[in-house]
Amino acid sequence: MRKPAVHLVCNAHLDPVWQWEWEEGACEALSTFRTAADLCQESESFVFNHNEAILYKWVEQYEPELFNRIRRLVQSGKWHIMGGWYLQPDCNMPSGEGLIRQILAGRKYFHDKFGVRPTTAINFDPFGHTRGLVQILAKSGYDSYVHCRPLRHECGQQADDYVWIGYDGSEIICTRPRLWYNSQLGKAGDKLRTQLEEIPDLGISMMLWGVGNHGGGPSRKDIRDIDRIIAREKNWTITHSTPEAYFKDLKQRKRELPRWAKDLNPWAVGCYSSMIRIKQGYRTLENALFMTEKMASAAAADGLMPYPGAQLKAAEEDLLWTAFHDVLPGSSTPPVEQHALQKIGHGMELLSRIKAQAFFCLASGQSETKPDT
Repeated sequence: MRKPAVHLVCNAHLDPVWQWEWEEGACEALSTFRTAADLCQESESFVFNHNEAILYKWVEQYEPELFNRIRRLVQSGKWHIMGGWYLQPDCNMPSGEGLIRQILAGRKYFHDKFGVRPTTAINFDPFGHTRGLVQILAKSGYDSYVHCRPLRHECGQQADDYVWIGYDGSEIICTRPRLWYNSQLGKAGDKLRTQLEEIPDLGISMMLWGVGNHGGGPSRKDIRDIDRIIAREKNWTITHSTPEAYFKDLKQRKRELPRWAKDLNPWAVGCYSSMIRIKQGYRTLENALFMTEKMASAAAADGLMPYPGAQLKAAEEDLLWTAFHDVLPGSSTPPVEQHALQKIGHGMELLSRIKAQAFFCLASGQSETKPDT
């Protein structure tokens, strides 16, 4: 008889901004990734998992040697790219297209830089999840999803593992980790013991661990404590693992899982009325981006102007940033709010220039030329 299994998924949840500004978030990304890379090389069995393209972009820009170390660790299977989105956005307020852009930007980055394509989407921290997300995930190549909010008593969905059904009948397998997405420093062994004691009857479970919110991830003590438990535990198969490996096992139980055909809401509803300037600015920028792309595409297709791909990408990244789950809901500090408004303003200025160029080219039917000198 097969022993019950626990998949240990070490991560370091790191909000790029929250109670700190982006510069501090970038510093913490460098520190967390550097420590994780060291521990991957020191430990034979340990595997580190992390998502969010924005954090990897910072490492690539500010510490390229560390970035190259991570690429080698990914190739060797010691570092796992999970999730594959640009960041963890609010999953209720952006349009469907806005959520798709989060996936598209992240997927392109991780494919170009690491040659990987995750199949498990990760949104540990957002404050709720629209049912429309199921269709987007399934049609974007995902078959599974990990989230933590809302809690069981807050939305009616009581199961740790279940099948989420979209409006169009699309399905993905979901997991809501019972013991949250992180662990306290030096307490990962205690969390694992709790996991084994509280849910001994499950045939399979996933435990997320690693210091989080402000980064941190694993420590040497945590790895030692966990490895001791693995060595002496005879009733469970416990492995350092990845979300994809967990869901590969869970799929064998799919017919036994409960099914859920509603939103995963509500949670922290006050966030949907705070920092109104960010919400208004986000929607204005979102609409302006989509309209400007259409105008620029029409002008470029008629040979009237080169397609301004680089400028549109920069404006899109301003939009993706502003959708972050502690920015768009208004759950960050005033300096973070101010920075978000600056990002919105930057994106709008880029788009206004592109839109004007496309308008005049389309209106005149003539391409832009330099005046005689």
